[in-house]
Amino acid sequence: MKFSVSPARLVPIINLLRKKEVKMCGKAVSMPYKTIPIEQAVGTTLAHDMTEVIPGKSKGPVFRKGHKVKKRDLCRLMKMGKNNLYVLDLKKNQIHEDEAVFELAHALAGPGVTFSSSPKEGKLELRADYPGLFKVNVDALINFNMVEDVMCASIHNNTQVKKNQSLAATRAIPLVIDRNELDMAVKKAKENYPVFSVKMFNPLKVRLIITGNEVYNGLIQDKFQAIVEKKVNALGATLEETVILPDDKEMITLQIQSYLNKDTDLIITTGGMSVDPDDVTKAGIEGAGFDEVYYSAAVLPGAMFLLGYNQNTSVMGLPACGLYHKITIFDLILPRLMTGEKPGQRSLAKLCHGGLCQNCNPCRFPTCPFGKAG
Repeated sequence: MKFSVSPARLVPIINLLRKKEVKMCGKAVSMPYKTIPIEQAVGTTLAHDMTEVIPGKSKGPVFRKGHKVKKRDLCRLMKMGKNNLYVLDLKKNQIHEDEAVFELAHALAGPGVTFSSSPKEGKLELRADYPGLFKVNVDALINFNMVEDVMCASIHNNTQVKKNQSLAATRAIPLVIDRNELDMAVKKAKENYPVFSVKMFNPLKVRLIITGNEVYNGLIQDKFQAIVEKKVNALGATLEETVILPDDKEMITLQIQSYLNKDTDLIITTGGMSVDPDDVTKAGIEGAGFDEVYYSAAVLPGAMFLLGYNQNTSVMGLPACGLYHKITIFDLILPRLMTGEKPGQRSLAKLCHGGLCQNCNPCRFPTCPFGKAG
């Protein structure tokens, strides 16, 4: 079967074949196409989607791959700037973009990542198979894109995603890609499997300690419980218990130890994390005997954040900024804990790149770069 192709799509192929001639010491390489005027295209079959761009209005395929060109199509094609078409005649080691993109997508997609069976304009989108935390092997993705004639672009690492959300898209750059180039790209992706994955959120049991003399004595009404409960419930966790305590180190320590003796996955404390003399929550957490405790994070808002681990239980000390700012360090670390990760000191330091919230109005988190580089 002969296929009609827009000449612009063959430019990468010409370059590829020119390189092959050099590599092969000047030996002739058979070209996979011939040119025909648009008037002679009637009866041929399109070998790729024909895209029309109307500036500021639309971009998309007007004629899809496999469409048999009819006389009535010629005027539309010419308006799209298609005065000539190529007829493809693929050789053994030449792979059409629609076949190549499936191999690329299969190699890139790990657990929780899926893609459709219908490429559009030679491209396949990779999507989330279920809600969770999107993970990207960034170095592997860069190495994949170092292979000529293939590409893949994704959203940020550590982004909370919904089922069927678009995560990445990949394609071969030319309409026809050399088998060796394709195999090289696939090999790089498979060697670093998974390049893309979605981690499921575990249904953690959370217990909360709200600290502060002003709240304990009823001078002000607590606002933290509603904030914490909304955020943990949104990710499938449950807030099992809440206690309000004064700024008393011993009482905080005893309450944490009480929670540790229960079926608790995550303990959250609020307030008392700054440098004021009355702020003793950090000392109370440390007195409870956690194996690892990390204080401070390279994030604003949320610099005075505490994160710790004790066997199967994690603890988060939330600074008071969470009462004012909609998004803080809490929103960056909670999803990672819920997937079973245990970020340490270096992970908290890596948040520095992208860790400055811009306080956008309206807030678009998690569809923004805040905290994604870590």
